[in-house]
Amino acid sequence: MKNDSSGEALFSDVVAEKDAVRREELIKKLVGRMTLDEKLFQMGGGARLKDLISYGSATFRAGGCKRLGIPALEFTDGPRGVVLNESTCFPVTMARGASWDAELEERVGAAIGQEARAQGANLTGAVCINLLRHPGWGRAQETYGEDTHHLGEMGSALTLGIQRHIMACVKHYAANSIENARFWVDAQADERTLREVYLPHFKKCIDAGAASVMGAYNRLNGTHCCHSRRLLTEILKEEWGFDGFVVSDWTFGLRSSDAADAGLDIEMPNGLFFGFPLKSRIKRGAVPVSLIDAAVARIIRQSARQAERGAGEDYGRARVACREHTDLALEAARKGIVLLKNSNGALPLARENIRSIAVIGELADTPNIGDNGSSDVHPPYVVTPLEGLRNRAGGAVSVTYESGKRLDRVKSAAREADAVVVVVGLTKDDEGEFIFTKGRDRTRLSLSPDHEQLIKAAASANSNCIVVLEGGSAITVENWIDDAAAVLMVWYPGMEGGNALADIIFGDVNPSGKLPITFARSKEQLPPFDRWARKQRYEYLAGYKRFDANRHEPRFAFGFGLSYTSYSYENLKIEPGRIDENGAARFSADITNTGKIAGEEIAQVYVGYPQSKVERPLRELKAFRRVALEPGERKTVTFEISARDLAYYDAASSKWVVEKAEYTVFAGASSREKDLFLQGSFEVS
Repeated sequence: MKNDSSGEALFSDVVAEKDAVRREELIKKLVGRMTLDEKLFQMGGGARLKDLISYGSATFRAGGCKRLGIPALEFTDGPRGVVLNESTCFPVTMARGASWDAELEERVGAAIGQEARAQGANLTGAVCINLLRHPGWGRAQETYGEDTHHLGEMGSALTLGIQRHIMACVKHYAANSIENARFWVDAQADERTLREVYLPHFKKCIDAGAASVMGAYNRLNGTHCCHSRRLLTEILKEEWGFDGFVVSDWTFGLRSSDAADAGLDIEMPNGLFFGFPLKSRIKRGAVPVSLIDAAVARIIRQSARQAERGAGEDYGRARVACREHTDLALEAARKGIVLLKNSNGALPLARENIRSIAVIGELADTPNIGDNGSSDVHPPYVVTPLEGLRNRAGGAVSVTYESGKRLDRVKSAAREADAVVVVVGLTKDDEGEFIFTKGRDRTRLSLSPDHEQLIKAAASANSNCIVVLEGGSAITVENWIDDAAAVLMVWYPGMEGGNALADIIFGDVNPSGKLPITFARSKEQLPPFDRWARKQRYEYLAGYKRFDANRHEPRFAFGFGLSYTSYSYENLKIEPGRIDENGAARFSADITNTGKIAGEEIAQVYVGYPQSKVERPLRELKAFRRVALEPGERKTVTFEISARDLAYYDAASSKWVVEKAEYTVFAGASSREKDLFLQGSFEVS
C-alpha cells in the first residue's frame, strides 16, 4: 500500500481493488485518514462568482484531496448536449422523447458523456426526468413527457449511455414541474401518488447505475426536497439501495446545514451551509462524524468507479461536435418530428411535382434550439428550417423566403408558390428556466396572435399550407388547425433540425415520431396551474390518464403520430393466460407495413384494471417498441410484463400490492381507444 506522500495513497488502491467487500474496507480506511476539513471540502462546491457569470465556459469543481489523490468532481450540465464551449446540440429531451427510441437515446447519452469528458468533466446533470404535469411548465423541453414508464425507459437509457464515460446525475428529485415558483412551491401529493406517478422513473435510473441524484428546489408535502429525510435517506438510500451521492440544486437548494442530516451529500455550487455552519454543529456534537463519513464514502465510491470507465476510448477534443455526433443529432431530430396532420396527402412534397416553395416566418430563419438557462448549448452551427429546405430542395425547386412582418407580402409569396411552409412557435423568450429575466412558465398555451394571423394569411392564399411548430411542449391549435393542410411538430430540433425537417417534408425520411405528451383542445381540459403558486396539489391521474378519466377528447393523444405509410396490427397472443404474483406474461402481435414506402412504427402496449378494488387509470402504458418495416413486411413483436409491474402502492401497509384479478391488454398506435387495435386479457392468481 502506497504512502500518502506519493499523492496517490489509498485512492489508487480503491480503484485497483476489484473485490467489492475489500473495496469498501479501503474506502472506509481512506475516509478515516482524512481530516474533518478535508471531509467537509468534499461536500461543497468551489464555484466563484465569475464562474457563475461565465456559465458554460468551464466545469464546476467540487471536492478532491491532493494529499490522498482523490480527484475533484468536475460538473457540467445538459440535457440537450454538453454545456461547454461548442458541443453537439441534440434536439431537446422532449423531442427525443417523441422518438420513443431507447436504443437511440443510449447512443445520445454516450455521445454526451464522451464530449463532456473530452472537455474535462466527469459528472453531468443531463438526465432530467421530471414528469410533465401541465404543458405550461417552462422547462417541459428538458424532460421526456407525461408518463412514468416512458420517462423511466428513456431516462435509464440516457443514464446507461452517459455512464460509459462519466458519472450521470439524475434530476430534479422530486415532483418538480412548476418553474416560476420553484424555490418555494409546496407540491402536495399523497403517498400513493408519489410512489406510482412521480418516483418510479427515478428508481429506473438508479437501477441503471446512476452515480448521483440532484435534489429539487421545491417543497414536497411541506419540506424542501433537499431537506427531506424521507426522500433522500428512507426512500432513495435505504429502500432503493442507492449507493451514490446526492447533490443539491444550485444556490437556493439549501436553507440550512440540516440538509446533511436528511441525507444530502454535496451542496452546489458552493459549500455555504456545508462549510462553517456544518462544522460548528459537528463540533457541538449535534451532527455525528459518522454521517459525514458516510457522505464522503459515497463520493469516493463513485469517483473510484469513474476512474475505471473509458479505458481505450478517445477523449481528444476532436470528438466534440465530430461528424459522428452531428449525424446522431440529425438522426435524433428526424425520429422526434411528429406529423400531426396531413390532409389529402399534402406531404411529402415530391420534387418532381413542384417548382417553388415559399417559406414564411421569422423562426424559419432563426436558430431556435431551446432555452438559455442551465441547458443552453452553443454548437458550432445551427441549420435553420430555411437553410435545411434550401440544402435539400435540389436545383429544380426554388425556395423563397418572407419574414412575415407584412401580411400582404405573405399572401403574395404564398400565392405565387406551389407550396408554402409556415414556421411558427415558441422561443427562449416564451418558456424556459426562470433566471431573473430569462425563461418562465407559459400562461398562454396557444401561438401568439401574430403567428396565428401568419398561418391564416398564408393558408388563405395557398391551400397547400404546411405549418411547422417549434416549441418545448404542447401548443393548442384550435384557432387555425382547419386552415392548415399539414402540421409538423419539430420541437426544438437541435443543430441539424433544419436538415431533418427538410428530409421529412421532401419524403426522404418517413416521419415516425409519436407524442410523449397530450395536446389538449383548451386549458379547461388540463389540471390547475398557477406559476406563482405557494401550494399545488399533484393529482394521481396525470396526462392522458386524466383525459381518460374525465372523458375529455384531446386534439392529439399521447402516443399519436402520423406516417407516410400505414400499418396493421393482428394476432395478439398472451402466454400464459394466468400467472402468479411473481410471474410474467408474454405478449406478441403481428405488425405489417401495408403501405408503399418503408417506415418505423412505434407499437405501444397498455394495461387496464377492470376488476381493481382501488382507483386505477383506465389503462396505462407498460411497454413500447420501435419497429422498422419495409413495404409489405410483417414482423412479430414481443413484450413481457411482470405481475410486479402491475402493482399499486398501498399507503396503509407501505407495501406494493399485486391484485389477484383479470387485467386487460391493449396494443396499438396511441393511447386512444380507436388506435388500440388489439385487445386481450390475462389473470393474476
